[in-house]
Amino acid sequence: MQRGYFAPDSIVARLHSDPALIVGGIRALMEQALHPGAMAGVAKYSDFRDDAWGRLRRTGEYVSLVTYGSREEVDPAAERVRMIHRRLGLDTQEELLWVHTSMVDAFIDVAKRSGMPLSDMDIDDYLEQMVIFAELVGIDRESVPSSYEQLHRYMEEIQPKLKATEEAKRTSVFLTFPPMSPVLRFATPATGLWASVATLAAASLPRWARDVYGWPSFPGQESVTNRALVAFRNNALRLPEVMRMSPYAREQRTQMIGNS
Repeated sequence: MQRGYFAPDSIVARLHSDPALIVGGIRALMEQALHPGAMAGVAKYSDFRDDAWGRLRRTGEYVSLVTYGSREEVDPAAERVRMIHRRLGLDTQEELLWVHTSMVDAFIDVAKRSGMPLSDMDIDDYLEQMVIFAELVGIDRESVPSSYEQLHRYMEEIQPKLKATEEAKRTSVFLTFPPMSPVLRFATPATGLWASVATLAAASLPRWARDVYGWPSFPGQESVTNRALVAFRNNALRLPEVMRMSPYAREQRTQMIGNS
């Protein structure tokens, strides 16, 4: 019996456990920052800069929970997210839809370019299943892109409304060089490693998004970025699962093995 919203063998569960999403998650935040209304709402988080790691960790944990957790766990968490959105005024359909759609756009694009085997049917299935993610945060089902074609159309139509505000630019810099404790900054390679991953995430943004930010592009950038993404994913796949998979994903797989 399926306990959660997504089956253990679903494309959502498979894609969200892929290490390419480490890059995809950071790119999604950079992409989301380009909507002035959504960025204004995010800026209201008083601890966004003071507790960078905590904020990023909690966002990742929510995605993992919805993907792998039971409905009894997911529903209260989704209600808390909706409550936060209402408190911040980040609850218009346009803003919520942009945050959701730019996230799935980043996840799909980075996963494909990193070498994860994804067919066109896989991508359409993923987008159709991710409508559940959108509904959980209060987005009307009818407005959510549920196919690759609809995703492309939405991303083209929304572009005139996007802008690299000063807050968006500061956020992109912050995501690349977040504040760290002295121990992390000076006694570990965390600063350099994080900056490398964030720089790769920025390079993976679509050309139109880099143009909005005003970032230069050089000849052959897409090819160089793709090779770097493949190398990142291949190296990450060599890490122990405890370092590259969320606790929720590992727990779900353990349950699958126990029930087989």
